[in-house]
Amino acid sequence: MGPRTAIVTNWWGGAPRAARHVGDDGEEERLLAALASGDRAAAERLVERTYREVYGLLRRLCGDPDLAADLTQETYRKAWDALAGFDGRSRFSTWLCRIGYNTFLNHLRRPRRLVPLEEKHEATVADPAPGADERAGRSAEGERLRRAVLALPDDLRFTVTALYWGELPVREVARHEGVTTVAIRKRLKRALQALALALGEEPR
Repeated sequence: MGPRTAIVTNWWGGAPRAARHVGDDGEEERLLAALASGDRAAAERLVERTYREVYGLLRRLCGDPDLAADLTQETYRKAWDALAGFDGRSRFSTWLCRIGYNTFLNHLRRPRRLVPLEEKHEATVADPAPGADERAGRSAEGERLRRAVLALPDDLRFTVTALYWGELPVREVARHEGVTTVAIRKRLKRALQALALALGEEPR
């Protein structure tokens, strides 16, 4: 593993997830059925179960925790409005992450609401632990990676953000996209090769 590849995997936090806990699907189906019948408590429970994934995806995409929180709320609003269109092909959390991803892209098309990335990212650097110089270096590398991810073609960008930043399993992303897991892994390989090039490492 080269230095730039290490930046990619370390900043993302490891390999894509492979599976979910057994029993999650059944509870999710019950909550969705209750929500469809007007149970507000079911909506709250679904948010509790999925918020970490949706917010985590948006936090990494936009680099700003406050903006990510706003976009997460917008994501859930859109999801409740479009709930009748959820066909169950993938898990509800996977569907939510796609809505969140699209919500972020829509935000980018509203230039007057954007804040310079450098300023917002510097404002959210964690305060404790490593020294300031080390934190600044990590922040710069993370921002370079984020920009490189956003420059990928849409299919590769969604694949890599869903797997790493949304922490969705390969099988779930494949089901949502209507392709095989082999196709998703091929997309991921192409994405990582493109990111290595963008970050200055020769592909292997």
